[in-house]
Amino acid sequence: MTGVHLTGQLVCGDIGEVAAVVRHLASHVALTRAEAGCISFCVSRTESPFVWQVDERFRDAAAFKAHQDRVASSEWGRATAGIERRYTIDGL
Repeated sequence: MTGVHLTGQLVCGDIGEVAAVVRHLASHVALTRAEAGCISFCVSRTESPFVWQVDERFRDAAAFKAHQDRVASSEWGRATAGIERRYTIDGL
């Protein structure tokens, strides 16, 4: 496999966290897909209303790091900072 692949779940602890994801997700997805080096980016709700499946692919470690840096200071990053992430990352 080439590039960096992140997969896992975004797990909300309460309805307030769910609301934050719903409010900010569309913009986060659009901004991420527009990033240089983003190959694919998908966040989809699972059968549980509190859990989203996350699958990301980036061209290389530099593109993935740029994404992480952007997200850390973004509206999405601030709004979802406390939400549990259960991710695995391959390719770093």
